[in-house]
Amino acid sequence: MSATESAEPLVLAPGDALLVVDIQHDFLPGGALGVAGGDAVIAPLNAAIDRFVAAGLPVLASRDWHPPDHCSFQPQGGRWPVHCVRDTRGAAFSAALRLPAAARIISKATEPDREAYSAFAGTPLESALRETGVRRLFIGGLATEYCVLQSVLDARRLGFDVVVLVDGICAIDRVDGDCALQSMWRAGAAAARAMDLAA
Repeated sequence: MSATESAEPLVLAPGDALLVVDIQHDFLPGGALGVAGGDAVIAPLNAAIDRFVAAGLPVLASRDWHPPDHCSFQPQGGRWPVHCVRDTRGAAFSAALRLPAAARIISKATEPDREAYSAFAGTPLESALRETGVRRLFIGGLATEYCVLQSVLDARRLGFDVVVLVDGICAIDRVDGDCALQSMWRAGAAAARAMDLAA
């Protein structure tokens, strides 16, 4: 357990929300940009979703929703293989992820010439959180050192308290993932396990 984790159950309260980052087929094993072991985050995230739903608290889910000619793709000179192209299976959420019908879906990286790792980048996420009175944001998803990291850093920059669900994240590279976690802790994020959340 890291120094930023609490051994006590973390009780959810009004003003809390859950952000599930990019649990899409192309980021899961076998996908175009699959994270090895990435499917292991689904069970903890489902547990977190269940607790937030039981508490009547907001659940949001971000997704890459790229146009076919997105600048991040290798054919356009970017660093990544083609992935999460809008309206394709690769961009769909995993069927194993139990998102509630009321979950707010945040689509990002929708413009062909603009990269966006953070769920806040060019999206209505901040306004959606402000409108519902969210003060503390719980975050899990894929991948630790890219979209999770940038979403956490943006949330902290915007003044939200952040709790990273450490059993609900997975990195592409372990060393880079560890560095990303240290960046999150330095930014003031806390850590918890989904199993330790109490509705």
